[in-house]
This record gives sequence, structure tokens and C-alpha cells, in this order.
Amino acid sequence: MCEILALKESVLIYLDRSGALEKLIEDCKSFDGPQQNDAVYRFYVRVSPTDLTEVDSVLGDFVLHNPRKATALFQSVCFLAIKTLSLVRKIHTENQVNVILKWTHLPPFPEYCLHLDTFPRGHVTMRPVLIEGLVVAMTRVTKYTGAARFLCTDDDCPAFTGFHHIRVHAPGATESATMRNDFICSMCSSPLKEDVKFRVLGGEISVKVIRMRFKKWKFLCEKMSVVVDKQLVELIHTKAIDALSAKQSSVRFQSVTFFLRDELCNSMRLGHLYSVVGIPAHVHQWPNITWSIEANGVRKLEREGPQNISNTLQELLQTTSSSPWRFSAILAHCFGLDVTPPGLYNTLKLVLLLSLVQTRAAAEETFHCLDLLIVTCDSLIVDRLMMYSLGFAPRGVRHRATGEMFASLCRDEHGTGNANIHAGSAFLASGGICMLGDLCFYQKDKLDTLESALESRHVSVFIPGRKYGEDSNDQLSFPVPCSFWALSDSTPSFHRPGRSVQAAVGAGDIGSVSMHLADAFGLVVQCQDEAGKDALATLTAHVLQQAVWPGEDLYPASIKLSCQDYKEDLSGRGSLQAESQNIGFGGRRHSGCAAV
Repeated sequence: MCEILALKESVLIYLDRSGALEKLIEDCKSFDGPQQNDAVYRFYVRVSPTDLTEVDSVLGDFVLHNPRKATALFQSVCFLAIKTLSLVRKIHTENQVNVILKWTHLPPFPEYCLHLDTFPRGHVTMRPVLIEGLVVAMTRVTKYTGAARFLCTDDDCPAFTGFHHIRVHAPGATESATMRNDFICSMCSSPLKEDVKFRVLGGEISVKVIRMRFKKWKFLCEKMSVVVDKQLVELIHTKAIDALSAKQSSVRFQSVTFFLRDELCNSMRLGHLYSVVGIPAHVHQWPNITWSIEANGVRKLEREGPQNISNTLQELLQTTSSSPWRFSAILAHCFGLDVTPPGLYNTLKLVLLLSLVQTRAAAEETFHCLDLLIVTCDSLIVDRLMMYSLGFAPRGVRHRATGEMFASLCRDEHGTGNANIHAGSAFLASGGICMLGDLCFYQKDKLDTLESALESRHVSVFIPGRKYGEDSNDQLSFPVPCSFWALSDSTPSFHRPGRSVQAAVGAGDIGSVSMHLADAFGLVVQCQDEAGKDALATLTAHVLQQAVWPGEDLYPASIKLSCQDYKEDLSGRGSLQAESQNIGFGGRRHSGCAAV
């Protein structure tokens, strides 16, 4: 008992030093108005574990390793302060004060980081952990019961009236933990019945958001309205991004489900990287037990590339500064030496580098892209060049013709009955490149969807309400935040086995792709001039030399530009704000191409 009182005293000292108590006296007056008649008053308290540990190390340990007990301590102190100072007359019991701790950060130690590639087996303690991952699926926002008031059915029991029995949602709890018809009174063991008019379900409740900065002695308490919503999101480890580019990997990645509630809903988007602070929980849904994480804070994660340009590129830029095109020409000439010898497919290499520079996400959530359609009669070499270039993108995904390009629907497995939207290749390649390959392998409906997405840069997902437990149908629209690379085999259809497509007059230059789809791409490049006898002999000698002398420098006279040099150059130029220049490519205009 003495330890609990000492901890409560530490909580009071922490709140007092931060200025919370003084501000609480002023702002709780709005809760005591005649229009306020709530059963539960929620307080979000942002706590810095570092600052709290400076006040009391035991209390700081509770916050990091036993958040439920720490929340109960803050709840008790806040209730005592409200009753002692008579701040809100309508608060009669401690159950009416719902305190939710929001961690500003976690200590930078491995014990507080949960790596999804080494997924924990067995029992996991209910303490906050930090997870970094990529969003691969998410549900729509739905309502849940945040709190409910229950009354005893015995007229002689003190709990027949008042606020003695209040059920509030706890991290990791299911809907049945808050709403059930078999609760009994803790005073007389009689059945409890719900007071429906005090149920918090999908409505707005009064909230005080308490933000504290202990070191700067600042305190801010503001009133806001929070809608009681929830959303399920699935994350995979950031290392799984490399496996999406069709690279050979023996590692298997498992997704983890996060519960986003209240103000955290709609804070995450498909295909984006996030750093999430959450509490692991075992959700019991008889006869199954699922493992999920209750999110406490979400922060968007940006991958930072190299910021310095290599000395080789700096010397090359200084040497070629007299010409505006010589530097780019040399980069294209020496690019992709692992696939083709220098001098071949220079135009293709240049536009691939141009698309890599242009493909970037701005700070204001706008996306700049340059979609490429390559028309060639040598699809094998072009496909290898595109795959090689895909490794230099911020994020590269190789899409298969049989897979889902944008989004697919399935029923949620956590018992909500909601539609779970799984990200396709285009969303998984957010901020990067989605390589489609040869378009002749795609069905007409997939090509029509691709054409619509290229023109509007948005894709719509239709959700039938009857199938997923809703009264009406729903249609969601998502932006397409990636560039597309595709190729079209210009070999005549009678030369290709299994192809009997009759190309229209004038469409032979772009293969089997329709003119409307080709016009939707930002840039159409023809590689017909590379299929000569000299080029074929040079390419054959290049392949044979690589097979006989793997890893050897085949072109010692050429400029030494490594893969790291290209990565640093593309990363640095992609972050620059280039001057707007309108340059016509394939019937469409693009700006910002001066970065190359």
C-alpha cells in the first residue's frame, strides 16, 4: 500500500511540475456545463518515458513494462484531483475517468523493438514495442463500443443507480469484453443490465488531450471531439520490399495485424512505410486465439538515401560542364554494363534513368512520375535492362500478369466481417517503379484498368455491402503513387506462336498495344534500330565473355562508374527541385525533366 501511495505521489509531482494541474483547473470547466452529460470522460496523456524516469525510476518502469498498472495510477490521480478541486461535478466514480497514455517515444534499445523477421514465439508481455513495416492490407473504418454503463437489477443494491459499473475498451480486448449480457454486480452478484443511453458507439465524446513537455515546462490541454472508430491494418517487415522485386530469396515474411482506433484511423495508407508504437495482445475468439497489436502511435517512415555524390561523378560533372548533354550521355553509355555492352540501347538507358529521377514523392503527398512503354523486337534484352534498372528505384516491384495489379478484396479474418483491402503491385511500389513486363500477356480487362489508372492516376475499389455486412455498397478511390514500366513486342503476330491478333492499320509500330493505351503512357520509346548484325555480334560476345570470365572487368578503357555511384546520383537528383520545363514526349507534356 505504501508503494502505491508513493507512486501516486510521483505521478502528482510529474503532473504538477509540467503545469498539468494548473491547466486542468481551467479547462475542466467546459466538462461541467449543462450540455455535458457523459458517462465517461476521456483524457489522452502524452508521456515521455525519459522525463518520467527522471522523476521516479519505478514509475518509469511501470510505464514501459506494465502500462495497465501505470494507466490505473494516472487515472486515480486525475480522479482525485478532479474531486478534490471540484472540477467536474458530474464525475462521481473513478470509473468515469478514462485515461489513455500516449508514449512520445520508446528507449532506443533492442528490447523495445519488435522485428517481424524474427517473429516472437510463445508468450509476449503486454508492454509497448516499436515496429517498422509496410502496409499491405487494410479495412474500412467501422464503429466499435468504446464504453458502456451497467446498472444492477437489484433495487436494494447501491449499484442500482450511479456509475459503479462502467466497461471501457482496453488494449487487446474484443467487443465482447465491453458488451455482454452475463455481467454480474461486484456488490451483490446480481445480473447487470446496460443503460443504453450512455453507450459510446460511433458517437462523439468529450476529450481532453493533455500534452506535456517536461523539460521545457510547457503544458497544453485542448478540448476536441473523437469519433469512436476502429480500423485493421496489416504490416510486413521492411526487408520484404526487396523480395517484391522478383529477386531470389529464401526468407519468408509474415504479416501482422494492427488495430487502429479513434484518432489513429485513416492515418496509414497502402504501400507506405510506418513506424508504429503498439502493445501486443492475444485476442481470444473462441475457439481461436489470434495475435495482434494495439497501435498507440503512428509515424510515417521515410527511407533516406545517400546524400553525398561520389568523387567520380563530381569529377565527371566538372569535366563535362561545358555541354548540357555530355554528362547524361556518358551516364547512359556506361549504364547497365552487366546486361549490355556500352553503346547499345543508349536511348533506352537514358529514358530509364530519366524515369528513375522523375519518380519521387513530394512532401505535400503529391507524386511525380514518368510512365514508360518500350516497343522492341528484342524483348529479352529489354526486359533484362528494365529488371537491372529496377534495382536502382527507391522501391521496385516486378508485377506478374496473373497477379493483382491494384487491389483485391477478401473477408477480414478477425471476426469483424468487414472487407479487407489487399494492396496489389502498384500500391506496394508506392514512391517507386512497378514493372509490368510484356503487355501481350495481359487480358483486355486488365489493360483497360491500367489505361484508366494511367489517365486519372486514381483507381476505384467497389465493395459490395451485402457481401461484407453493410446496408449499402461502397466505392473507395485510391491514388496510384508509382511509375509504370512496360514493353510491347513489335514482332508481327504471325511470327509469334499462339498469337493471331490482327493489328489495325498504323498500329504495327507499337505491337499489340492499342493506340489509346500507348497514348496513356508518358513516354513511348522504340528500340528498333538495335537489331542489326553488328549489334547482335557485339551482344553475343558480351554474354560469352561474362560467362567465361565472371566478375572480370570487360571494358577497362571505359569510365569506372559503379552501381553505388549510380544509386547516389539518382538518390541525390531525385530530391532536387528542378526548374519546370515542358518537353513533349509521346503526345504528352511533362515538367521537371531538367533534373537529368
